[in-house]
Amino acid sequence: MKRRSVIKKQKQTQKDENSFSAEFDINLKKNIENLKIMLGEPGDLDIRELSLDEEKHNYALAYLDGMVDKDLVNKGIIKNLQIISEKKDLPADKKELIDEIKNNIISVSSVEKTAEWDDMTIDLLGGSTVLFIDGVAEALVMNTVEFETRSIEEPESEALIRGSREGFVESLQTNMVLVRRQINDPNLRFKMHRVGRRSKKNLAVTYVEGIVHPDILKEINRRLETIDMDDAPESGFIEQWIEDSFLSPFPQMDNTERPDKVAAAILQGKVAILLDGTPYVLVAPTTLENHMVSPEDYYERWLIGTLLRVLRYIAAFIAMFAPSLYIALISYHQGMIPSELAFSVAATREGVPFPAFVEAIAMGVTMELLREAGARLPKAIGQTIGIVGGLVIGEASVSAGIVSPVMVVVTAVTAISSFSIPSYSAAISFRILRFGFMFAAAFLGLYGIVIVYIMINIHIVNLKSVGVPYAAPFAPGFLYDWKDLVLRVPVPMMTKRPEHMQTKDSRAGNKGGSST
Repeated sequence: MKRRSVIKKQKQTQKDENSFSAEFDINLKKNIENLKIMLGEPGDLDIRELSLDEEKHNYALAYLDGMVDKDLVNKGIIKNLQIISEKKDLPADKKELIDEIKNNIISVSSVEKTAEWDDMTIDLLGGSTVLFIDGVAEALVMNTVEFETRSIEEPESEALIRGSREGFVESLQTNMVLVRRQINDPNLRFKMHRVGRRSKKNLAVTYVEGIVHPDILKEINRRLETIDMDDAPESGFIEQWIEDSFLSPFPQMDNTERPDKVAAAILQGKVAILLDGTPYVLVAPTTLENHMVSPEDYYERWLIGTLLRVLRYIAAFIAMFAPSLYIALISYHQGMIPSELAFSVAATREGVPFPAFVEAIAMGVTMELLREAGARLPKAIGQTIGIVGGLVIGEASVSAGIVSPVMVVVTAVTAISSFSIPSYSAAISFRILRFGFMFAAAFLGLYGIVIVYIMINIHIVNLKSVGVPYAAPFAPGFLYDWKDLVLRVPVPMMTKRPEHMQTKDSRAGNKGGSST
């Protein structure tokens, strides 16, 4: 019992230290001392102490070097204070003085008065400039943020042929501007959150009021408020925290670097989650068919878009089932193979010492290793390793009699098919399921494949993404949404938003992009 009380006391002490909170003092020197103590006297903390009106009013400016626009600090704050102090008498009352400075002297776009020490510190660490005035137990927080960021470039993870070449960057403010450029609607909303006990990163929930279903928006905000971690360095942490089922192999949120893709999703009644420090934006809710869609499906004519989409569904089938079908037919159901093809396959397998299952697993693992190595190596040699390594290993394996030429062909076709899936996360899911089908085929042949397929379908129809059925519009069925499912009808025929999203405003005119 005593040990429990000691542990409880230690936890309470740690909690009090982590949530350090101090009240502003009317003494300027004391406030500066508290600030230095709280931040540990960092080398990039600049504090400039000055006086106004013949030293009747002392004040100090604090900011972090490299995080602020120094020209704005000098011209919009310091210069204005010096000029005004020479030309007019400042109020003697301290409270009137801080209001006078805030309203009539500081020429910065955003100036806020605060008496909360924690809020002031977070703003200071984010690039704001803080003004302390002697005799006032408050401070002015001025938005002077400016630091080096990556310029807007073409998205690297989402190759495109036709469409916008702009991609999100690591700055939240820049990303919000990119979304606003796509949607010039006064109902576009950005609800701000802070995530991370230590990092205090800004996160924006983006949606169009009047389109999004209120229950979806409420649920997403509720989940975001439950986040309890020191830092969220990437949006993947947010996705894993708020997703419906962490045991599912399927991604329950989409992520993208493309502003046009995010804008199209928002106009369908979905919600985008923008996190400061990452170019990847989350889109929720999402369904299985969303991962088979590319924005270019809508930028090209409907016949082209439909053909590309059908090819993707075929590619997804091949990526999951090709190796397992090979194992099942070779090991259990040779009678289902046409005679001439059976003789040809038997001839190529003559001398191979391993059963079809071991052969397929070995080639599958080798292909995954090559794919991972190519992704981790520098771009200049990554693609070369993937191509040359695949050719060399495949040819050497056949020459050594370890695997058959047919298995090499099956592995190559499977790899190419997995690359055809637009969503990187969904493609990984299909690759994981492929190995499950291979094990099932090795034990039960086609019966095993059918059983695993039924189990996956049961899982999909029970899975939800922020309350929206993951299998929609397949199951439950929404016939209108089938116009933009496997087939894509001409744009003039898409006059409503997806029915499975239950949007408040169902009229769409057209999608104006992708269904993400």
